[in-house]
Amino acid sequence: MKTYYVYIMTNWNNEVLYIGVTNNIARRVYEHKEQLADGFTKKYNVNKLVYVESCEDVRDAITREKQLKGGSRKKKIDLISADNPQWSDLSETL
Repeated sequence: MKTYYVYIMTNWNNEVLYIGVTNNIARRVYEHKEQLADGFTKKYNVNKLVYVESCEDVRDAITREKQLKGGSRKKKIDLISADNPQWSDLSETL
């Protein structure tokens, strides 16, 4: 059975928030950190994993990703702060 991850990443000063979904969180974070894909995360140097939740069904993960993306910035900040008050880079624990 696969596990899917909905995650939030930010840049060094926590200004930019990026929400994504993947089935391999370690690989995906590595790709962001190494700027292997052109686009938003490369442009804004998004390289710090600050929030992760897992789902067993890809449809649930995609629904949750859309829910988070549709929420206000304050809700995203509150979610991260509740789970990771220091906004530490969680990729170090993967």
